[in-house]
Amino acid sequence: MRQFFITVAGTIAGIFGFFVLLIVIFMFFGLLGSLGSINQKTPDRVLTMDLRQPFIDHSVGESLFGGNPKSVVDTVYALHRAKDDDSVKGVFIRAENFGMAPASAEELRLALLDFKESGKFVIAHAQGFEGTSPMSYQAVSAADEIWMQDTTGFAVSGMRSETEFLGGVMEKFDADPEFFQFHEYKNAVNSYTEKDFTPAHREATTSYLTSIFDNAVAQIAEDREMSVASITDVLMTSPHSAEDAMAAGMVDKLGQLAEAKDYVRKKTGNDKIAFLSLSDYGPGTTKGESTIAFIGGQGAVLPGQSSGGSLFGGGISMGGDTVSDGFDAALKDKKVKAIVFRVSSPGGSPAASDQILAAADRARDAGKPVVISMGQYAASGGYYVAAHADHIVALPQTITGSIGVFGGKVALEGTFAKVGYNIEGITVGGEFAGAYSADTPFSPSQSEAYRGQLQDIYDDFTQRVANGRDLPLERVQEIAKGRVWTGAQAKEIGLVDELGGIMTAINAAKKLAEIDADEDVRIKIFPRQKTVEEQIEDLFTGSAQVAEDVKILREITALPEVQAALRARNSARFGQEMKADIPELR
Repeated sequence: MRQFFITVAGTIAGIFGFFVLLIVIFMFFGLLGSLGSINQKTPDRVLTMDLRQPFIDHSVGESLFGGNPKSVVDTVYALHRAKDDDSVKGVFIRAENFGMAPASAEELRLALLDFKESGKFVIAHAQGFEGTSPMSYQAVSAADEIWMQDTTGFAVSGMRSETEFLGGVMEKFDADPEFFQFHEYKNAVNSYTEKDFTPAHREATTSYLTSIFDNAVAQIAEDREMSVASITDVLMTSPHSAEDAMAAGMVDKLGQLAEAKDYVRKKTGNDKIAFLSLSDYGPGTTKGESTIAFIGGQGAVLPGQSSGGSLFGGGISMGGDTVSDGFDAALKDKKVKAIVFRVSSPGGSPAASDQILAAADRARDAGKPVVISMGQYAASGGYYVAAHADHIVALPQTITGSIGVFGGKVALEGTFAKVGYNIEGITVGGEFAGAYSADTPFSPSQSEAYRGQLQDIYDDFTQRVANGRDLPLERVQEIAKGRVWTGAQAKEIGLVDELGGIMTAINAAKKLAEIDADEDVRIKIFPRQKTVEEQIEDLFTGSAQVAEDVKILREITALPEVQAALRARNSARFGQEMKADIPELR
């Protein structure tokens, strides 16, 4: 046994040693590249964007081993900077084939329109638009020319949202889902309690899908200088061959990637012009006498520190401690004139959401305006953290609202009895001590107490929205009930002030801070993000993140059946959640 542990320890040490060697090599070559670029005139170049790679909403710090996921916000910043860079002659895009997040596609489109104001070109090439969602096409519809490989097709036709309903499965296995939702539109638990869409679930889903689809079609029609009816007809009769798509006005030229690149070279008049990835071009540094703070929050709202994804691929989360620390640091910085809080979250912990809202309130009370920029999602707890802001900006295709809360559990007593499995507990103290046990249903008193907790959270949520949005409480109660809205719908009902992306939010912050519209401002990120060196230090100081990484590494080798059992066990318990039902859009 002693030899076993020695072997394991040696293996782990070897792995970390290998990683550190890689870091040293990467840093060495990065230094050489930096030295080689000194005093060299910037050559003319065409920036390239590959939309086929995964995007996150905004960057979460330096990646330990490189390969940072592309970020929507960084892409927008980079394009805005390139607009005034004389060395940049245009942008060449590799279009996504199958689909993108609706708000991300929309914000990238806005960034391309902003870039084109400089008179520079945007050319896109697609190896087909094979996904049915219009978002991959919408992201590049503002391009001056859209190329498509002639052996591919155009399948853009519409959107579909699917929800798995386990109500029948629960019945079959004598499982008892006990959930409370405030109210009928809070659909996150319907997968466990229902066999089909409830009327409210169907109504809300159809409504926001229609809103997103209609908005995308209208923007595509504007970009392609076609009527909405013509675009709709093309989509309704999909799929199309490449030739038919070009005949219908959806594609400008057919050809291979190499042909499209040759065309771009000829367009610049320079056969040797460099193609530079936009991620390598980077967002650059901002400058100006006035500073606007940027605070980012994406992923589920959780207590503690934000997570930017662990070494072996953990998820991104918005930590209550991290975000509130960011607000407090921005509050103390005398150069900061206003704060832009970027939110891309479906919600999560009520306590962490309230912690973040309180931090934003402290900044506002200190005289620093807070502007919200909503990304793909700002729903439920993601809306809660935004409720008191001075100004809320959302994209028309943002998913927001879902003002509500749910909670409960799946009682598995009947399921366990079927297989001869038994759990017995001993309780000391009050009866509620056993309320969250998965083996027994709520008792009447536990049920009443738990529902009362959720009611208090819901009442507090709606009151805070009423106060922050200056709306009558009765009106908030009408539009709440857990219902999801798009950004366009939210503006109509008073939950959002303005439609636009991150640049719109920055301009709104400048206005509130009484900074001239034409004045350059410095954008400073709060809280400060960890450097690669600090991440390396964390690796060897027994940090909680390392422990999580080791745990994940062990799980990689686990059997699928074991993982399925763990997921089933974990789904048996739910705490209180302010979280929206965010289905995958296809």
